[in-house]
Amino acid sequence: MSYLQHGPAGSLTIVRDVLGIAQANRHTADRIAATLLAPDKRFSRTSDGRWILATPPPETSPVLEQCRWAVVDVETTGVRAFRGDRIMEIAVVALDGTVLFHSLVNPGIPIPDFVAGLTGIDARMVRNAPTFEAIAAQLLASLEGCVFVAHNARFDWAFVTTEIERATGLLLQGPRVCTVRLARKLLPDLPRRNLDTVSYHFGIEIEGRHRATGDAVAAAKCLGKLLKLAEHNGARALNDL
Repeated sequence: MSYLQHGPAGSLTIVRDVLGIAQANRHTADRIAATLLAPDKRFSRTSDGRWILATPPPETSPVLEQCRWAVVDVETTGVRAFRGDRIMEIAVVALDGTVLFHSLVNPGIPIPDFVAGLTGIDARMVRNAPTFEAIAAQLLASLEGCVFVAHNARFDWAFVTTEIERATGLLLQGPRVCTVRLARKLLPDLPRRNLDTVSYHFGIEIEGRHRATGDAVAAAKCLGKLLKLAEHNGARALNDL
């Protein structure tokens, strides 16, 4: 308990600093911390997954108008962030569609033919691209102070946090919003909530499908529409989402 008196802490930090398990990865650490702390009523978790004492001063949630949004899209070698697949392109876009950061990334592993066919990104394109370690500082700067947003945020968050931890040793933390989940709540009559369907519903054209910048720009435009719907339904603060 004394450790958390200094403020919220992530599972990985607790497992490494308190339990002394230096080699634990983020996924394993979260399972260990949840097993030990979740049943104990003296502890609880914040909306971004950090552990806190159960009776801290209440957190204030920023109003939506004050939030800065970083809409992220990654193109990857596969779907297993925790089992060796890597990012090969990443883009971060502001709510107005401004590209805050973009880079191809040399994943250091082969790109499957199916992925190359889907994205158009092949070994030749990334041969001279920077490694993730080389772009990590710029990427973190583009995310700083922002709400992390993605279409299927669990997927993109898993890859970005895994790559940042591998490159820098840092555990990325912060609030997250998923436009798939927002669409599920706010557009219940849509047959699907993939980016194509939600974009089509709002009359948004995706320029460069299955490329990080094109998908991130479309997701940012969808976010703008979804935020207006949420506000119409009474959402005022980030926690309301």
